[in-house]
Amino acid sequence: MRSIFVMVLVLIFNQFASAQSATIHWNLEKGIALQGYDAVAYHTQKKAVKGKQTFSLSHGGALWYFASAANRDLFLKSPATYEPAYGGWCAFAMGDYGKKVEVDPETFKLIDGKLYLFYNKYFNNTLTSWNKNEAALKKQGDSNWAKLIQ
Repeated sequence: MRSIFVMVLVLIFNQFASAQSATIHWNLEKGIALQGYDAVAYHTQKKAVKGKQTFSLSHGGALWYFASAANRDLFLKSPATYEPAYGGWCAFAMGDYGKKVEVDPETFKLIDGKLYLFYNKYFNNTLTSWNKNEAALKKQGDSNWAKLIQ
């Protein structure tokens, strides 16, 4: 009987761990991706637009807000197109030293159709530093991110 109990506990733990690993890479604030900004608007309007809870959906262990039902539907058709690079963490920090650093969702850049976000506080706009060495930072960021999400 004890071995069955232990086996059940192991199965529950594995399920919990699997569910947790699915969400651990997102930069979330209270479970919300992009601090509530609309992932699609970055691409279609080329600006940061706050989403609304009315037009939200759950995807990849995160809650995503959109400015309109149309944007929510676009995201649903192709989430990978609109998901931010590096889980929404600072692209410069990921490329420079491989760390997850918070971002200012209004400081961003689209590169080859992918959204990159940057830290921008206290007179430190990392987008400026990124632009000085984008190719190398992006290459290293891709490598660092791949290691982090394994």
